[in-house]
Amino acid sequence: MSDRPTADLAAELLDLALEAAGRAGRLLREGRPADLGVAATKSSPIDIVTEMDVAAEKLITGFLSERRPEDGFLGEEGGTSDGTSGVRWIIDPLDGTVNYLYGLPQWAVSIAAEADGEVVAGVVAVPMRGETYRAVLGGGAHRLTEGGAVEPLHTRPSPPLDQALIGTGFNYVATTRTAQAAVALRLIPRVRDIRRSGSAAIDLCDVAGGRLDGFYERGLHPWDLAAGDLIAREAGALTGGRVGQRPDGDLAVVATPGVFAELQPLLDELGAWHD
Repeated sequence: MSDRPTADLAAELLDLALEAAGRAGRLLREGRPADLGVAATKSSPIDIVTEMDVAAEKLITGFLSERRPEDGFLGEEGGTSDGTSGVRWIIDPLDGTVNYLYGLPQWAVSIAAEADGEVVAGVVAVPMRGETYRAVLGGGAHRLTEGGAVEPLHTRPSPPLDQALIGTGFNYVATTRTAQAAVALRLIPRVRDIRRSGSAAIDLCDVAGGRLDGFYERGLHPWDLAAGDLIAREAGALTGGRVGQRPDGDLAVVATPGVFAELQPLLDELGAWHD
């Protein structure tokens, strides 16, 4: 595949992801029922699915399938299928479901497009902020506002670790949460402070946009990471897992370069990747 067709394909996939995320975001924001309840649970009784998670994923996969019927899907709520085109969509229709259930604004729609195994386009829509984050591989990252502004994204200058604001999240499995709390207890004295938004996709975009200096979490899935990881990298962040590895379910670390250089080995030392 030549560079030009790859760039053209990435631009096409980005446009489709933007439209799909926008439609799903409007559905979730405007269609949320007043009596919204839990439809199912996943890894534990507090890891929930609502009817709106399922409706948003169906909207996204239906929209994309109509326009690119040969593509594959990997979706959090079960919308998974193999394709024949070499393109796969990685979808989290509602990242921050518990926030959404409680009426908190920190939730997002995350859509990434992977071509031949590499993520080439990513979109994270944050409807309650009126913001959408986007990136194309090699093309930089941008924030779109509901007013129509398009702002390039850049990470903050790297502070020393003890002046860094770090985001994190906690797993829904009790034993894993307990281990994560122990890591956070040892990390807090080493950084400015820790924030927990409840949406990994938003946290990744906040590193990209300079609202956080870094982020880490154990137990994330591809749909949690794919779009936000690309957006953060295109904004100048470094991303990884354990030292020398890519981010994965054991550990994801995303930070400005200077913070990353200190934070990643420290998290490895603290055992942030295991119970």
